[in-house]
Amino acid sequence: YKKGGVASGFKHVETNMYNIKRLLHVKGKKHVSATEVALSWDSFNKGDVFLLDLGKVLIQWNGPSCSIAEKSRGLALARSIRDSERGGRAQIGIIDNEKDSPDLMQIMKMVLGERHGELQDAIPDTKADELQKANVRLYHVYEKDNDLVVQEVATRPLTQDLLQHEDCYILDQGGFKIYVWRGKASSPEEKKAAFTRAVGFIQAKGYPSSTNIEVINDGAESAMFKQLFQRWTEKNETQGLGKVYTTGKIAKVEQVKFDTTQLHARPELAAEQRMVDDASGEIEVWRIEDLQMQPVNPKTYGQFYGGDCYLVLYTYLRSGRPHFVLYMWQGRHASVDEVTACALNAIELDKKHGDEAVQVRVTMGKEPTHFLAIFKGKLVIYEGGTSRGHKSTPEPEIRLFQVRGTDEMNTKATEVPARASSLNSNDVFLLTTSQVCYLWCGKGCSGDEREMAKVVADIVSKRDKHTILEGQEPAEFWEALGGKAPYASEKRFQEQVTHYQPRLFECSNQTGRFIMTEVVGFCQEDLDEDDVMLLDTWEEIFLWVGKASNTYERNEAVASAKEYLKTHPAGRDLATPIILVKQGYEPLNFTGWFNAWDPYKWSDGKSYEEMKSSLGDVSSISEIKV
Repeated sequence: YKKGGVASGFKHVETNMYNIKRLLHVKGKKHVSATEVALSWDSFNKGDVFLLDLGKVLIQWNGPSCSIAEKSRGLALARSIRDSERGGRAQIGIIDNEKDSPDLMQIMKMVLGERHGELQDAIPDTKADELQKANVRLYHVYEKDNDLVVQEVATRPLTQDLLQHEDCYILDQGGFKIYVWRGKASSPEEKKAAFTRAVGFIQAKGYPSSTNIEVINDGAESAMFKQLFQRWTEKNETQGLGKVYTTGKIAKVEQVKFDTTQLHARPELAAEQRMVDDASGEIEVWRIEDLQMQPVNPKTYGQFYGGDCYLVLYTYLRSGRPHFVLYMWQGRHASVDEVTACALNAIELDKKHGDEAVQVRVTMGKEPTHFLAIFKGKLVIYEGGTSRGHKSTPEPEIRLFQVRGTDEMNTKATEVPARASSLNSNDVFLLTTSQVCYLWCGKGCSGDEREMAKVVADIVSKRDKHTILEGQEPAEFWEALGGKAPYASEKRFQEQVTHYQPRLFECSNQTGRFIMTEVVGFCQEDLDEDDVMLLDTWEEIFLWVGKASNTYERNEAVASAKEYLKTHPAGRDLATPIILVKQGYEPLNFTGWFNAWDPYKWSDGKSYEEMKSSLGDVSSISEIKV
């Protein structure tokens, strides 16, 4: 930074400054940060990323054993410096392997001199994280009775809201660099005195007089300053999903009629209600036939047969771009070959949509809430048989369906054995015969349930509809069911909803064997790009796939999720939906479990390799005079 230049209305200061030479050390596993270090080979080690900033050229040197997270953060910082501080006019070069980049190494040797001896070994990331946490401190500096008062406000991790616009602050980066931040609404006297106070602060701390001081104006923060904070939001930047404020205990949400318009405003509601969106998107359905995908006639969407497997692609718009959910519905009586073919075809279909789809495994009878909602109350599940044109067995003349649901968002009709013992006083049942279709209304059913049953009745039978109330059945009704028999008639109590705390696990084979480690008190920062993470929300199991996770981890993840359910001490339902989510394409019902989810965290969804290739040809860097 050029000494003495102050950006103001009267004096023009060139912000695209090129006469800079500094070395930045990028370090950390979960909370990666950059620190300015001495311009020497002695500052380097094998396990970290170093950024040599020469004004017109930024060279990123990646240590042989540094992590993908550090490489990505280093490159994101280099791009940020190039775009915001050099007006996009600097070039970035990357050294992943010194032998492959002789030109860039030549520039580094010109600046740092020849390297003698071996590089230092890497410092463990956890240790570095601790050092960084201790090193960054924010102070509020003010005068009281002619004395300079230095009050510590916070240590790392710092958040942007600590900086009040009415005040001036000093940020001490381990005594190596001091930042003076001047709030917009602070008084002119405060602003003028800020630099003098920083000098006083250095003396009080016993730091050398050569300690670097940088004055930062509110709203014009540099990339190096911003990256010391856990999250930095620009004034005009969209907040994404923002902070989550839960209204009292979540259990209260259950009693309110579910309002889908609140999903985007309250992601925690989307998570609790297991809803991706308001179910107003587009649907495409395929049946697995001869191990291939056969399109299903749209007129029969919503009708699923227990002898088949289906793929349902749901497309919806979010922030103006399409997102995909791919449901794999597996019939109870489908062959093992068909279930396998269903999974393989799902992978192919996902590839066609840029590997962005959220994949959901659905077991017959365990359909998730959102799956019910997308069929608008017309979901009918037939116990056996198939929807193929050439049916090997004739359909039974007499069928009984149990209808549950009060509106088109939550209704499902399931075929049950056509016997009197299948009835239940709390529900509506449809009995179809060759002559008539009976709507049997149990004493405990509601008007809404009866209305939804009428919609389903038109799907399962083209015969005349007869509504009959429990206790007023004609003889033909019992005859069709094979005679009267006792059935459940006690009042069903409101099912108590128990709320389990979600749990996050890291699935990794970096140690040579596949292990799952629980992350306690998790947040978005804990989702590691190098790994597959398992989020257990009790009713669903999410598998989050990091961009840099290896193939073995991805392949093992689904099997591990099934094993996790099997070995769970609470005796979990093995048909619990398992949902595969890709990094950068997380749906609302996943992000809602995380407080203050940041949709822009992963550099616009690009991996380190994608960001690197987007830099284009860097061969001309060697021609620039340093």
